[in-house]
Amino acid sequence: MGSLQNQKPDNGFSGTMKPLDPEEFRRQGHLVIDFLADYYKNVEKYPVRSQVEPGYLKKLMPDSAPQDPEPIEEILRDVQKDIVPGITHWQSPNYFAYFPSSGSIAGFLGEVLSTGFNIVGFNWMSSPAATELESIVMDWLGKMLDLPSEFLFSGGGGGVLQGTTCEAILCTLVAARDQMLKKIGRENINKLVVYGSDQTHSALQKAAQIAGINPQNFRAVATTKADAFGLTAEAFRETIESDIASGLFPLFLCATIGTTSSTAVDPLSPLCAVAEEYGIWVHVDAAYAGSACILPEHRHFLNGVENAHSFSFNAHKWFLTTLDCCCMWVKDPSALVKALSTYPEYLRNKASESKQVVDYKDWQITLSRRFRSLKLWMVLRSYGVDNLRKFLRSHIKMAKNFEGLIGMDKRFEVVVPRNFATVCFRISPLEFGGNHQIVSKEDAANNFNAKLLETINESGKIYMTHAIIGGEYVMRFAVGATLTENRHVTLAWKVVQEHANALLTSS
Repeated sequence: MGSLQNQKPDNGFSGTMKPLDPEEFRRQGHLVIDFLADYYKNVEKYPVRSQVEPGYLKKLMPDSAPQDPEPIEEILRDVQKDIVPGITHWQSPNYFAYFPSSGSIAGFLGEVLSTGFNIVGFNWMSSPAATELESIVMDWLGKMLDLPSEFLFSGGGGGVLQGTTCEAILCTLVAARDQMLKKIGRENINKLVVYGSDQTHSALQKAAQIAGINPQNFRAVATTKADAFGLTAEAFRETIESDIASGLFPLFLCATIGTTSSTAVDPLSPLCAVAEEYGIWVHVDAAYAGSACILPEHRHFLNGVENAHSFSFNAHKWFLTTLDCCCMWVKDPSALVKALSTYPEYLRNKASESKQVVDYKDWQITLSRRFRSLKLWMVLRSYGVDNLRKFLRSHIKMAKNFEGLIGMDKRFEVVVPRNFATVCFRISPLEFGGNHQIVSKEDAANNFNAKLLETINESGKIYMTHAIIGGEYVMRFAVGATLTENRHVTLAWKVVQEHANALLTSS
């Protein structure tokens, strides 16, 4: 990048190595910030999906680490030359794949502060500010979501920042497991059953495996297009009753607000009512869509959460806060602590023994933990609730606009209702008539849409990913990158049409 061209190389280690020399840190820090500022200025120019082949980097790197120090200027030039081509640009305004990983100045600089302090905040004593800020910020955020007071520290519950949803589900599942085994005996662990739908994130199945749940007792209850791929209370109850008749113990339900494939919503009120009858722990996974629920007009998606046991969403997806930052609340923190706590002699201290502080090590899988609350605090303070709502609404409006563009081209169809800022669409099977006698129209449509998506992504102009919903291959257009504007959405639609035209003409 231009800002590096005229810099005089200096490794900063003349004489004795000083890895934390303040002035050298200042100098190199400015170079890195300038590098990243230039990157964001030009990110729109890069192919969104990396165009490299597997193993590309090994060909560019030496076989061993350098014996002598190398200057930061040279390292940054190599980042530009060798690393950037191998990056899929999640912050590009033309990124519409998976779910967003929205960044912001406040989020990045909060991460810089957190990393700069480099604390290991496993308990209150190890850094009181880290623990107390996390508790405060989680209550702030819970109030923004209008969570019931039982989930807040001020109401007897509490929130914690996990790394990802995978960790949040595992922690709550382990808490639920130990509560149940205390009642029925640990010898019955192979009889515990975990429930989700066929749309639930694979993190639930992974958590069940880690928690020692018998793989045969994992239930992915079928959903249908008629129910917008949400898990119905009727199907849930039917599965439970079948398990009980088989001598099993229903344990845990993961209900989802905004599934990964289609952003489907599981109806919390009826599901929680069924779960309560059978003593099942309900965790609500709103990893993607939880951010949107700070909008009054979207809060209804959380109706029924008052009867759940735990709730989580990822601030690192659509809330301007860098990875990793999963916000999780529980009504009964003691359930987590009983399942996850260890208290060796070397961690004993007066504050912990006073029972007047939170030791977050007992709310998570690992002992060590980062100062994640600092970046979330900076995002909330730097932008404020009103601007965060405007940010989310702008993306929802863009997705609605994209949906409208699809509706104007009769070759395409929106496959499932758009709940948030993700649109699932495809070329309609009606476009495939008598020329596809060997396969059905549906199979022909699936094959065509898969080929269409790959040609679009290979162009590097935009990046989308796919899902298979009810047997239908769909392209997912997820709006949420911080730099995305409506012009990028319009451009994306033109790219889709151009590639569709070319493929339809040649097929």
